[in-house]
Amino acid sequence: MIIIGNGRLITRDASNPFIENGAVCVSGRLIQEVGTDAEIRAKYPDAEYIDAKGGVIMPGLINTHNHIYSAMARGLSVKGYNPKGFLDVLEGMWWTLDRKLNNKQTYYSAVATYIDCIKSGVTTVFDHHASFGEIEGSLFEISRAADELGVRTCLCYEVSDRDGEDKMKAAVKENADFIKKCQSDNTDMQKAMMGLHASFTLSDKTLELCAENTPDDVGYHIHVAEGIDDLHLCLKEHGKRIVYRLMDMDILGPKTITVHCVYVNSAEMDLLKATDTMVVHNPESNMGNAIGCPPTLEIMKHGVLTGLGTDGYTNDMFESMKVANILHKHNLCDPAVAWVEVPQMLFENNAKIANRYFKTPLGVLKKDAAADIIVVDYDPLTPMNASNINGHILFGMNGRSVASTMINGKLVMKDRVLLNVDEKEAMAKSREQAQLLWNAING
Repeated sequence: MIIIGNGRLITRDASNPFIENGAVCVSGRLIQEVGTDAEIRAKYPDAEYIDAKGGVIMPGLINTHNHIYSAMARGLSVKGYNPKGFLDVLEGMWWTLDRKLNNKQTYYSAVATYIDCIKSGVTTVFDHHASFGEIEGSLFEISRAADELGVRTCLCYEVSDRDGEDKMKAAVKENADFIKKCQSDNTDMQKAMMGLHASFTLSDKTLELCAENTPDDVGYHIHVAEGIDDLHLCLKEHGKRIVYRLMDMDILGPKTITVHCVYVNSAEMDLLKATDTMVVHNPESNMGNAIGCPPTLEIMKHGVLTGLGTDGYTNDMFESMKVANILHKHNLCDPAVAWVEVPQMLFENNAKIANRYFKTPLGVLKKDAAADIIVVDYDPLTPMNASNINGHILFGMNGRSVASTMINGKLVMKDRVLLNVDEKEAMAKSREQAQLLWNAING
């Protein structure tokens, strides 16, 4: 057994939300018990003790939409890239990059990203991958990195018609192959979805092929109405709005994640709610791509399960929380909004979304929940209690505040030292592969 103690304990358990000087006892991959530090240490005197040194002990964070391969774009300058709109961003940067990406580069982008996640306190990652330079085996390379680093992850490959029928079919097969792998895995550490790019790059025929290769207990992970062009093209080519098209193609449902939903109307929100479809908001990406602020708070008012992601913009969920908080205040010119909704997205809804795939309870510190635990180096300068913990997190913490990270009962970082990987060597190899990719792009 392991005890993580001597810290302010945020449990996210409504029946016992905060313990001033708390501790968590871990047995195997699950939490055995939470309580005061004195109680837990007295009850389990032979357990290994990890000292939080007065910091904050809390559940590991969950990212419900990421793009691991985008790590290779950090610092990249593509010749001739001068986007005038969102479609230019896709074609000029992301599709240019993924058309040159090979499996070795995919692997190292995953290693680098998962390292960053661990260091930022993110213990579960839902990823949406694209590498049309080399499709076959790409999800398995990301899976290998996740296994080596010890990160809980749910993966899919981005099916699209944009590079022709052969690559579209290869993408469907990659999803199908990885789904089969995960169905035979009983560790509850890796799951799979059927990945779809967006309505405007997917024909009805392609969506039908995807459906044929998607088991009943697996959903879709798709960008929805991210840019206005996606909506316009759907209206022009299909005579209906995007959410209605997805409904007609049997894409919606409780296992499906619709990402962004910037250009959806009230009726579409009702349809998302009626089908129990999930939505993930990515504030920094939406702002960076200049596509507009989604009606996320209105979507939540319609009762749609809405989570928080990063879309590859960062791996720091604290950062995403901060930006979401101010984006909606700024957009609505209302300083009173987002205080409740944004923490709900990150701490409650992300766990609910993740637990539609993972069986072990996530995002909470209580008996029989996953031992996904982080220690944050934070000493509050004002009183901290159950009523104001979200304010302390919002204004006092960031990813680099995380000192230790445990996933599935195993310590993967202690006192900011990674335990499952030689970080210096991994970063050096990542840089080598990134340079080769950049040379291929600009060569």
